Amino acid sequence: MVVRGEDGYEIDTAPDRLNVVLVHHIALVHHRLSTGAFWALGRSRETVEQSVRASLGFGVYHPGGPPVAHARVVTDLATFARSCDVYVAPTHRGMGLGTWLAATVRDHLVPCRPKRVLLSTLDAHQVYERVGSVPFPDPQKMMVLNAPGPPP
Repeated sequence: MVVRGEDGYEIDTAPDRLNVVLVHHIALVHHRLSTGAFWALGRSRETVEQSVRASLGFGVYHPGGPPVAHARVVTDLATFARSCDVYVAPTHRGMGLGTWLAATVRDHLVPCRPKRVLLSTLDAHQVYERVGSVPFPDPQKMMVLNAPGPPP
């Protein structure tokens, strides 16, 4: 799927294009996440590569250039989806790309009909609210398993 904006940017989910990005621009994506995204600081290149391969990827491209923003969705394409690693390069922020990317992710998942699409954000609540996200209704029901393994 390719979605083009009037400003020349495009969002693409084509695995072949994303694989090209993975091969040719993985150093860029890894650098952005491991040094510029608080949730992924220090993440290894191998982890970034594996996470991209195992997810539904969205790349935002300016014509003729590397990706300027990206997101990935962990999903079974039927009941569950989690949006993660959403990143817009600093030089491309403030242009509405994050909102456009979030809306494109939302719209791409509509035919799958997941019950909800989860995401976690520290500082981008307004971006996600613009595309219909709301605070989790019952956060006390959520659980997290850190570093899976048997209990101590």
